[in-house]
Amino acid sequence: MTYPHIDPVALSLGPLAIHWYGLMYLLGFVFVWLLGRYRAPRFAWQTNQLEDLLFYGAIGVILGGRLGYALFYDLPANLDNPLNLLKIWQGGMSFHGGLLGVLVAFWYFGRKTGKSFFEISDFIAPMVPIGLMLGRIGNFINGELWGRVSDVPWAMVFPGAGPLPRHPSQLYQAALEGLLLFIVLWVFSAKARPRAAVSGLFLLGYGLFRFIVEFVRIPDPQYGYLAFDWLTMGQVLCLPMIIGGAAMMVWAYKRDRITKTGL
Repeated sequence: MTYPHIDPVALSLGPLAIHWYGLMYLLGFVFVWLLGRYRAPRFAWQTNQLEDLLFYGAIGVILGGRLGYALFYDLPANLDNPLNLLKIWQGGMSFHGGLLGVLVAFWYFGRKTGKSFFEISDFIAPMVPIGLMLGRIGNFINGELWGRVSDVPWAMVFPGAGPLPRHPSQLYQAALEGLLLFIVLWVFSAKARPRAAVSGLFLLGYGLFRFIVEFVRIPDPQYGYLAFDWLTMGQVLCLPMIIGGAAMMVWAYKRDRITKTGL
């Protein structure tokens, strides 16, 4: 297939350039806000609470994502030029760092509102994959984070990646970590679940989908394969999510059973 060669700059206004990558983040927060307003009455959330949470969450995503990328993937380059941390339109956002930033935001929001941590995370988790999907589409438009060389019919030649066609791994992630995970979590959370079960399923689902896609995605050049000629940094960072998400679900259902039966 032919790579569409979309201009990463969506709109130029004099010296101001608005990039698609940044717009994808903005659209992600808009969709989370809309979905959150739809879910809020069922979970006894006020609109102003949702908006406050999204504000803190946005700060957590941006700061955590950039700092996480600097720490996990490109520490030497960012130490040499710390201003690179401000250039989010160029990519270089770590999901795992953004997740840590969001968790800090949840903790702070919980302290201000009196809501428990898992009350917050269970409410917001089903909506997050839509933002992830849009972020991966931004990666695709930027022509970054491409996959391994492949002869599948939908392989593409990406600019800057050489003459050979490659897996469009950004679209795989958009479909799995984004759309499919959103459907799974939305359906799962449609019924009352034990506290922390929805959050656990998010961690487990994202970790598994990301771990799988890493097999066809080119590893970050500064690390390459860490072991076995296939293990990547992304997979290493996903392992705690998979284990922690599964353990969280087991704990949530076990605690719920004990609460209901006393056994």
